[in-house]
Amino acid sequence: MRYLVRARMKPGREADLLEAIEQETLGLGSVAEGEYLRNMQEARLCSDQTARWVEVCYCPTPLQEERSYWEEYFDLTRVQDAHDRRKCRDENGTEPWSCGECDCTARLEEKLKASGTAFLDELRTKTCSAKLRQR
Repeated sequence: MRYLVRARMKPGREADLLEAIEQETLGLGSVAEGEYLRNMQEARLCSDQTARWVEVCYCPTPLQEERSYWEEYFDLTRVQDAHDRRKCRDENGTEPWSCGECDCTARLEEKLKASGTAFLDELRTKTCSAKLRQR
């Protein structure tokens, strides 16, 4: 299934998250570890200061595996189905494990790209500014 995730950065965790992304250790040890990096590449920072991304998850409970990794850096404010669950080929059993290559959320992802700003760019700017202030 694909989920639209909305999350707020935990104060003071920006530099740690950026380092985990740049060192490619974000999600290390999770069965979904590559997904975390893809999510951060695609995430958008919206006007309400929430980061938003579409995440693929095969767990019976949304983000069951991923939640502890995300909650190290974010407060997850909302996780919702990104499309009609009845039409999900993995969820309805017609094509197991299909979510990784599915285009069911292409329109939503295009809409996200047009909203807000690139989360990773904002994270880098904020982290760089904080380092300069410390000097």
